Amino acid sequence: MNKIVIGVMGAGEGATANDGENAYKLGELIAQAGWVLLTGGRNVGVMDAASQGAKSANGLTVGILPGTQAEGISVAVDIAIFTDMGNARNNINVLSSHVVIACGMGAGTAC
Repeated sequence: MNKIVIGVMGAGEGATANDGENAYKLGELIAQAGWVLLTGGRNVGVMDAASQGAKSANGLTVGILPGTQAEGISVAVDIAIFTDMGNARNNINVLSSHVVIACGMGAGTAC
């Protein structure tokens, strides 16, 4: 049976404290439902907060990363997928998720 994948997207460095709190709770709820969390995978902003929330509830996390290096990955990402695509990786994020939730707003989120 396929797992349900929920993408949580939002600002990285520009995320507000409220964005982070909301993303953490979203990640937690996604994991509690038994779904897989998919984010941009980096260790900043909404991506990191959602991943941390999912891990706090023993969830599975996937990070679709913009580059080719392990530097800057959230420690809460279980499966890191390197794309070397920069913000163009958002196409992968959306196409790989059953549902996408925008948490806050950033330049990459608005694309």
